[in-house]
Amino acid sequence: MKNSKLVQYYIIGSGSINELELLLSFKRENSNSYVVFLIDHFFKSISLTNKLPILENDTVIFVDTTNEPHSEYIDGIIETLKIKAIRPSVIIGIGGGSTLDIAKAISILLTNPGSAEDYQGWDLVKNAPIYKIGIPTIAGTGAEFTRTAVMTSKTKKLGINSDHSVYDQVILDPDLLTTVPNEQFIYTAMDCYVHNVESLRGSQNDEMTIAFAEKSLNMMEEIFLGEMNLEKLQVASAMGGIAIANSNVGICHPLSYGLSLVLNLHHGFSICIAFNQLAEYYPEVSKFKEILEKYNVRLPKIITPEISLEQINRIADATLKNERPLENAFGKNWRSIFTKEKVIELIKKM
Repeated sequence: MKNSKLVQYYIIGSGSINELELLLSFKRENSNSYVVFLIDHFFKSISLTNKLPILENDTVIFVDTTNEPHSEYIDGIIETLKIKAIRPSVIIGIGGGSTLDIAKAISILLTNPGSAEDYQGWDLVKNAPIYKIGIPTIAGTGAEFTRTAVMTSKTKKLGINSDHSVYDQVILDPDLLTTVPNEQFIYTAMDCYVHNVESLRGSQNDEMTIAFAEKSLNMMEEIFLGEMNLEKLQVASAMGGIAIANSNVGICHPLSYGLSLVLNLHHGFSICIAFNQLAEYYPEVSKFKEILEKYNVRLPKIITPEISLEQINRIADATLKNERPLENAFGKNWRSIFTKEKVIELIKKM
C-alpha cells in the first residue's frame, strides 16, 4: 500500500509572501544561523528581493533557469554552499518549476553525500533534508507540491523521487504570477492540465488522487475557457501536483523528457509539443488545442530536417527509460505496446 506524503503547511492569498518574515523568525535559531534564498534569475532585474526578509548573514543565489536543471549545476551550488562552516537552517526556492526543483535538490544534498546524479530514481535518499519553503512565481508545474526534484544528467532526465523532496511550507501568492510572459504562462499551465489527464488515465491512482485530478482538470477548463483567476489557477496547480505526486505521469512526460534531454527544450514547452500528438491516447487533446487557439499560441514543428535520425533515436531511448510512468499508462506489458518504433513514429510528428 502506498503511504502518501503531502506538504505540511501552506499559505494562500494576495500579499501572502509578506508572511515569510514571520515564518523564518521561528527557524532562525541563533546569530549564526542563516537562510539560503534560491531565486529565479528572471527576478534579478525586478525588485522582488525588496519584499524578502533577507538578513546580512543570508545567502542569495540567482538560479540560472535558461536551461533545464542539470545535476552538474546543482553540484556546483552545493560546493559553493559548503564553503560555510555550518549548514543553513532553511532553504527557500522562489521561481518556476526549475528553481523549485533545484531548491528541493539542494536541501537534500546538503545532508546526503555524493552527487545529485546519485539520487536520480525512486526513494534513494536516506537522510532528512534541510527545512525548505517553496514560493512559486508561475502556476502549472505543481513542483511546490510534488515529491520530485526533476533534473537532467549526462544520460537521462529523471527526478529525485522521494518523500524528502516534499516542501515543508508553501506560500501561494497570486501577485507573483503577473510578470509571466503569455506563452510561458500557457506552456506551464498546460503542464498541470497534462498532469491531471495522465493521473486520471493511469493505473497507479486511487480515489484520493482521482478526486484531486478531476477537480483540478475542471478548474483548469473553467479558468482557460472562461474567466482567468490567478489564485484559482494556483489552487488547480497545487491539486494537480498532489494528484500526480501520489499517482504517476503517463505517456506525455516520458516523451517530453526525451525532448528536453536531447533538444534542450524547457519542460512546459516540450509537454505541449508532445501532448499535441497524443490524441489517440488522450481525448483531452482536443480541449487542449482549443485552449491554445483561444490564447493564440501556435506550436512550431520541432522535428525538422535539421534534426538527425541519431537525435530522434536518442529521444526515443530517453523516453523508454521511464519505465514506471509507461507501466502506469499501458500496464506491465507496456514494452510490447509502446515499442521504440511507435515512439519514433510519434516523435517524427512533432
